Amino acid sequence: MKKPNWIEWARSLQAISQTGLHFSEDIYDQDRYRQIAKIAAEIIAHHTNLSEKKVLELNASEFGYATPKIDVRGVVFKDSKILLVREIADHGRWTLPGGWADVNETPSQATVREVFEESGFETQAIKLLAVYDREMQGHTPPFPFHVYKLFFLCEIIGGHAQAHGETSEVAFFGEQEIPELSKSRVIEKQIQRLFQHVVNPMQPTDFD
Repeated sequence: MKKPNWIEWARSLQAISQTGLHFSEDIYDQDRYRQIAKIAAEIIAHHTNLSEKKVLELNASEFGYATPKIDVRGVVFKDSKILLVREIADHGRWTLPGGWADVNETPSQATVREVFEESGFETQAIKLLAVYDREMQGHTPPFPFHVYKLFFLCEIIGGHAQAHGETSEVAFFGEQEIPELSKSRVIEKQIQRLFQHVVNPMQPTDFD
């Protein structure tokens, strides 16, 4: 699914502003880059339920050369069923456990941490199954930042099912039993693809 032009324009403007503010030492250029950031925020606010002020606050937390953000997801199977958690923040819809990677963590460490925090299971990451561009995959709604999503196959080594903090329920589902998904985080075609990876573990990592 092709992303709408407005989100691409807004992200490009935000990236120009962020990178320009990082490198520019001229106060007049800095002011122009801030104006560009405001235009980007206005575009996003016009097309989403985010306010211009909120978008500018989100952008203000970013610094340095603009690069995509990293979202990690843990793919855990048990008895041919996949582990999902129910998201409190998204009207009780379900997703693979995961979230933003933290600074000073490797991608696999971030994934293992997120799986434990959201499901209660201790795991170890054993294979990178997919690296996806969020918008190219068709996630909804559009997101202000450019995001890469990493899906790691993990195996359980301890712990037990326990919802915590951001989740209200933890369960395993068969391929034909998938509940309503949080499409901002994971979509049906990705779940189907992950089942295929388990059936045929020799498949290479998916990307883009």
